[in-house]
This record gives sequence, structure tokens and C-alpha cells, in this order.
Amino acid sequence: MIGASDGALSNLGLGAISPGWVAVSIGTSGAVRAVVDQPVIDPQARLFCYALTEKHWVVGGAVNNGGIALRWVRDLLSNSGQPQSYEALMQLAATVPAGANGLLFHPYLLGERSPLWDAEARGSFFGLTLNHRQPHLIRAVLEGVLLNMQTVLQALQDFTGETRQIQATGGFARSAFWRQMMADIFNQPITIPAQYESACLGAAILGLYALGHLDSLIIDPAMMGATYQHQPRPAQAAVYQKILPVYSRLLEQFRGEYGAVAQLQSELAQIDLV
Repeated sequence: MIGASDGALSNLGLGAISPGWVAVSIGTSGAVRAVVDQPVIDPQARLFCYALTEKHWVVGGAVNNGGIALRWVRDLLSNSGQPQSYEALMQLAATVPAGANGLLFHPYLLGERSPLWDAEARGSFFGLTLNHRQPHLIRAVLEGVLLNMQTVLQALQDFTGETRQIQATGGFARSAFWRQMMADIFNQPITIPAQYESACLGAAILGLYALGHLDSLIIDPAMMGATYQHQPRPAQAAVYQKILPVYSRLLEQFRGEYGAVAQLQSELAQIDLV
């Protein structure tokens, strides 16, 4: 019996193998995946593709910078070495409107995999003014993580067509604020399944299918359950639809300088002028 990788099994355990269904996960890092019936090769090399069964192939992209970006800004803004709770960060971010008053954050603190595949990619805040305060920085980081994942989702839709349903998992799901933000930025309904061990459930389903105890890999939704469901809010979604093209254009301009910035950082790290 041939098994599968954790990402492929997670899609299976989340029920995200039907056309239009997408699995999104955000923990320390993140991923966006869907299932197609034949292998996909992205000419722009933004996405990966690997096998689930001979008739099911998982296509998508993994990102380096998920919840770790939130941890970074939490530590950055800590008072006297005492970091704030994540719930406190969410409460601060909620005090400013969608779009963080025009402050954009590209979350490439650890380089980036999809859609850039560039170890020299660097993070950035763009649009800072005297009017921006801590809550704006926090909200921009939360939005930046999701806007980056939205670019992966857009690349994915080039091969899978329109997304109808997103099954989302990971540590981010502990925050109702961040969950709703995902629905608004993706402009799609978001469901958080009750089954957190989706890869384990997927392995069980694949085994039962291989043994002939299941006729299909499409499982009864009751096996997954649902803890939360979020619908995009039109006003907030409209704001993010305006931001996304600007975010993407800035990314394309910055990409040409990532190597130079990485080289500059390396050179400056060797100079001690203190």
C-alpha cells in the first residue's frame, strides 16, 4: 500500500479534493493546495505538484512566513522584554480599519518559497507615515501574511479554476479576527474543520480506500465537522481588492533588488563601526 506526503493527506482529510475546493493552512509557515486529476507543471515555477493517487495530484504552494511573522512583530513591540499575548495583538489590530491606513507589509523574513522561490527575498513595510502606530504595524503584518498567500491562491487558480470553498487549518484558526480577515482578503467563504489532525484522517481514508472499504476518496462532511465558518464582508473585501494589485506591483519592483539587499546585509554584518 503506497502512502502519501503530509500535505496531500491533509487535503484528503479536509475533504479538499473536489473541484473548486482548496486547503489553506497557517502555522509557523503556511500552504495553499488543491487536487487535480493529472499532473500540473507551472511554467512560472510558482507551484509544486505531487501525487496522492494515480488519479489525484496535489498542486499548490508553501510559504515560509506565516505565524512566525506575527511572533516577530510581537517580540519587536514587546515592553521591557515581556511580549504581549497574541490575543492582545489581535485586539490592537482591530482598532484600525482594514488596510492599516495604507501600510503594506511583505512578510519575507525568512526568504520565501512560493510564489518567489527566492532565499534572498526580504521583508518590508511600505507606506509608513507619521500617522502609523503599533496597531497599524500589527494589522499590516496580519494582512501581509494573507495577501502573500492570496498571490499563491491566484497562481493556483490558473490551473484549478475558480475557488468555491476554502478549508482552513493551523494555529491561526485560534483567532476569530484573523480567520475573518482571511475570508475578507480571499473574498471566499472559509470553513475551519473540527478535525485538526487532517493528515492522520487522510491516511486512514487512503488506507480504507486501498483496502476496498471505501468506494471513493470523497468523504462524508460529518467526518470532518466544522468549528467555525466565515463569510467575506463586502466592505472589507472591497478594500482588499484595491490593495492586492498595489501589493503585487510593489512585489515585482522589490524582487529586482532582493539580491542586492541580501549582499549589502552580508557585507555590513562584517563591519564593526560601533
